[in-house]
Amino acid sequence: MSDDTDTSLAGKAALAAGAAIGSAAIAAALLFVKRRKSRADEKPAHPEQAPETD
Repeated sequence: MSDDTDTSLAGKAALAAGAAIGSAAIAAALLFVKRRKSRADEKPAHPEQAPETD
């Protein structure tokens, strides 16, 4: 076997695609956590302001 590194265009493209997917996953996780935190800070509606249900 050879010790040559993969310098082909396909190898570089695969590396770039993996980095892009990883970055998108991190960004989505941060947005999800931020959204959950903002919802936790909201106070629930008071019973007198609750929507009427039948």
